[in-house]
Amino acid sequence: MQKNINSLENRKESYRTSSNLSVSFKYAFSGISYVLKTSRNFKIQLVFAFTILIIGFLLEISLSNYVVLMATIMSVLILEILNTSIESIVDLVVKKEFSSLAKISKDTSAGAVLLASINSVIIAVHIFVPKIKLLF
Repeated sequence: MQKNINSLENRKESYRTSSNLSVSFKYAFSGISYVLKTSRNFKIQLVFAFTILIIGFLLEISLSNYVVLMATIMSVLILEILNTSIESIVDLVVKKEFSSLAKISKDTSAGAVLLASINSVIIAVHIFVPKIKLLF
């Protein structure tokens, strides 16, 4: 029972780790920076995101469609960051040993990113195809 109490106290302390709002933002930007530096897929997704936003501007899509595109883009980027986080935690826990549960964890988090990416393509087709048809 004493061990449970100590772990709860440690949890309360970890909650207080970042009482300064600017320090919290620093940690968050550090995480985004890490993913930007280390994740090839995140970089590829950013290139696609900027390309899509430029195409949207050139095709003069509506503001509501821009909002939908931004929400879709953000969902893919957020899931890629979570995927990197999950993969890092799994690697920390299993070290260099193979674990079927670790594989499931990594594969399913990658699958979530894949589904979000497929969804983003479907949304982009829905928004851009009618605009492109008008050009021809």
